[in-house]
Parts: sequence; C-alpha cells; structure tokens
Amino acid sequence: MSTTAPLTVLCLASYEKGQDFLRQAKKDGARVLLLTSLSLQHKAHWPVESIDEIFYMPDDNKQWNRQDVINAVSYLARTQVIDRIVPLDDFDLEMAASLREHLRVPGMGETTTRYFRDKLASRMKARDAGLTIPDFVHVLNHGRIAAFIERVAPPWVLKPRSSAGSIGIKKVDSADQLWDLISALGDNQSNYLLERYIAGDIYHVDSIVYENQVLWAIASGYGRPPMDVSHQGGVFTTRVVERGSPIEQALFDKNRRVLSGLGLVRGVSHTEYIVAREDGRVYFLETAARVGGAHIADLVEQSAGINLWAEWARVELAGGKTPYTPPVPRNDYGGLLVSLARQQHPDTSAYTDPEIVWRMNREHHVGFVVAAPEYSRVQELLESLTQRVARDFGAALPPRERPTD
Repeated sequence: MSTTAPLTVLCLASYEKGQDFLRQAKKDGARVLLLTSLSLQHKAHWPVESIDEIFYMPDDNKQWNRQDVINAVSYLARTQVIDRIVPLDDFDLEMAASLREHLRVPGMGETTTRYFRDKLASRMKARDAGLTIPDFVHVLNHGRIAAFIERVAPPWVLKPRSSAGSIGIKKVDSADQLWDLISALGDNQSNYLLERYIAGDIYHVDSIVYENQVLWAIASGYGRPPMDVSHQGGVFTTRVVERGSPIEQALFDKNRRVLSGLGLVRGVSHTEYIVAREDGRVYFLETAARVGGAHIADLVEQSAGINLWAEWARVELAGGKTPYTPPVPRNDYGGLLVSLARQQHPDTSAYTDPEIVWRMNREHHVGFVVAAPEYSRVQELLESLTQRVARDFGAALPPRERPTD
C-alpha cells in the first residue's frame, strides 16, 4: 500500500505575520517550515505547535542578503524536498520568487512577481492591457520627465517602486520641488516613478484567486486616503461598501480585469483603486499578491467570516491540482479604525458599543473593527468612533520612510 508524503511548505517571514496561514497549512496536513529574521528570535510569537522547523536568517533591519538566503535554502533542500515557497510579507515576495526560480519550485516567478511588487512594472503591464491608470513616467530619463511635467499639470506623486503602502510617497506641487527631490535621490532615482495626482475616493478589493479566476472578493472604501493619514496624521478608517451598489460592481469588474491582466494564477490579492472626482472613472492604483495589511484581514473576517490567511494556505496546498472552493461568506457590514495613541497602553474600556467585535492590543495604538447587518449602522459607528478616538487618544508621528514591525 503506497502512501503520499505530505507537501512541505517553506514560509518566508522577515516580519511577524501570517500565523493563521501557518496554522491552516498544518491543519490541512502540510509539513510547515518557517524562515524568519534572526532579530525576531526572542520577540515574535509564532504558533510553534503548527511549525515543524524554524530557521533564522541574519538580518539588517529585517533585510536579508539575497545570495545568503539562496545558499541557505539550497543547503536545506539537500535533505528536504520543498514543494511550495510562500512569502508572508510584501517585502518577501521577490525573495520567494528568486528561490522558486532557483530551485524550480512551482509558483509565481520573478517576472510576474514584479507586477505585484514593482509599481512601475504593474503600471506598464496595466497600460498594455488597456486598463485605466493615472498618467505616469519612470524617474529615469530627465528629458522624458521634463516632457511629462510640461504635459501633466501638478500636483504629482513621487513614489518608490517597491515599498509597501504609503511608505516613502511624496506629493509634489511644483517643478522646482520635484527636481530638488529627484536630485536628492542621487543614484536611487531609477527606483522611483512620478504620476499624476488624482483627487478622489480610494477603495480596495481583497480577493481569492484560483486558476486565473476571482472566486471571491470584497470591496471596501477608505475614509481618508492612506497617503493623507500617513503624511498628515489622524485616524485611519475603511469600511465594506454597500453590497450590490454600482460602485461595488464597478470595482469588481475592474478588479477581474486587473488580476487577469497582471497574471495572478492563484493566491490572494489586495488591490487599490481610486474613483476620480473629476470624471468618475475607476483608476487602478496598485496591487499586491498577499493579504492586505493594517488589519484589513481582521475587517474581512469579522464582516464576511472569511479568514484570508487560512484561505491562502488552502489555495497554495491545492496548487491547481485539486479543486478549491472558498467558504460561504457571511454578509454583515464591517468597518475598521486604527489610530496612533499618545498613551503607551490606551484604555478603551469605555468604548462599549456592542458592534465592536475586535480590539487592537498594541502599545501606542487604538484599533477597532465594528460589524453590523446594516451598512448605515457601520457608517454611523465609524463616524462617532473616529471623533471620540481623535479626542481621547490622538497622536501623530512623521511619515515613515522605511517599514516597521
């Protein structure tokens, strides 16, 4: 009687996240290996009962040396057959792709990964696919940059190609300011792009994709643009959009075209769009082949009953060889609020609304997820909580230039 060996999944985590992925992979019978940063060895809280072996890589502020990782994992592969390589953080996507290419492990390779990590690559691919995107130029050839700022009126947005979220993004109001910023970048200029600033409302669609099909998605809208919160401070909020509404359908239609055009075969994605005030069109902004950050996964789970980390694990293990069906979702509405707090250990015990279904437990932070069957109730709660949190706890820090834990 023959037996099939369990799949071995190597998870990369330079930052602490993805615990539910590890738990689900183990629950479904995989052998789970974790490669993480040495600096997290005595700080991170991993579900050790769901991990067969943990390996630590020396790091410089969570940054790994690519060749050292390739060498280390290749050495590991002398005695272990690695079937899947999964990056649990956005900053690990390119490393995972390099390892897959080097070891010839199935999964997203380096070219496709670029479309989900490199904002310039994703825009060029989206443009070729006929998608609506903000006008942009690579910060490379100064003649082309000059032609762009002559043709496209300010303000513009200067963006690093490979950072996550709003890290390092700058709004630029004049040509003189722009050239000063470009000059200050020195040899790092080619790692940036410049694009037209579009005023409007920003949305995100979080999706589960299997064999090139979006099998499930949920659309949400930010209260204030994340870039504004990052640069100006204040309370970050997002909420599930009204189901069946025209904006939900427009976002879902655009999302299917984006993920198909960029070539996501299977996995999860977090993709952002802006609905322009000027013309009402839906513009593609950026995407990532990962679970959304800033506790968006908690919003999704509390409103729809779907754990994106766990479903990502199920998709990876299915691997296109067995059928995958997402769970039947719950159709509550949800809202997420996160704010810096001036208190080290903020006390939120006075916040007693029964719709609060999740609370953040982190120093100098306050966060809630609210959930209710009615869209209007979530809207009302978020507006009230935003005012209260700003008054009781509000604090601000300079915008980040580098990722943090």
